[in-house]
Amino acid sequence: MGTQLKSPDGALTLIEMKEFAGFCKGTQRYIRRSLDIGLGRRDAMKRWSRDVGEAASIRAQERVYRRLDHIRDYVPDDSGLDAMEPMMGPLVTATAFDLGQDKLPDFASYRFLYERLIGAAVRPWLPGAFCAAAALPHLHPERRRQLLQSISEAAATAPGWSNREPAFYPEWVEKVDIAVAD
Repeated sequence: MGTQLKSPDGALTLIEMKEFAGFCKGTQRYIRRSLDIGLGRRDAMKRWSRDVGEAASIRAQERVYRRLDHIRDYVPDDSGLDAMEPMMGPLVTATAFDLGQDKLPDFASYRFLYERLIGAAVRPWLPGAFCAAAALPHLHPERRRQLLQSISEAAATAPGWSNREPAFYPEWVEKVDIAVAD
């Protein structure tokens, strides 16, 4: 009798879907919008803009997310300080922007988004970028406290990280009317 060491991809996808479903609707919407912008999936302005304020936020996010290709290219293979310098500054800046939008309430939602925007290789760097951005003065002190308290000790001190790429990338789903059969 053998022991299964790895969950099947379908089971991992369901776990990721369940995690996404646990986020509030505003956070889910922001993650889908951010993935559309960061992965170039579709016209985010057309899809997500409901008013002038949101249109301005989307334009600003598009400018910040232009750095994502640079971040992806410079994610270090090791934990050397010299290797992280070109990536960490832009990662903290993008993180600070997203946390400043008040749509990612905790480390879990931030991690979920950034694993998909950048890839699995960025996992070791996410706690540091999150803590650095969450401590910046552009956030209200109470918001800084909530964000910093949301990262668990286990996440902050993990001895290792999975290199498995995320399987579930949430997308927009059109609302449909379902006729109920009698």
